[in-house]
Amino acid sequence: MLDKTSLILVIIGALNWGSVGLFKFDFVGWLFGGQAATFSRIIFTLVGLAGLWCISLLFRDTEETSSEISRM
Repeated sequence: MLDKTSLILVIIGALNWGSVGLFKFDFVGWLFGGQAATFSRIIFTLVGLAGLWCISLLFRDTEETSSEISRM
């Protein structure tokens, strides 16, 4: 569950960075009241923490992960 939530947040962050790079438009900032707004900063922090968590996905054994999922 934490892996999927983190992956969703990382995708949101990647799409937001893509919109900043291509269109100079910060979608998360726009949606939640600007980059300096408290709620925007919370979202940015959660995306950053999710990115750190997703680093662990690179070092996991895929067979072990798939067997854990099938047990659920």
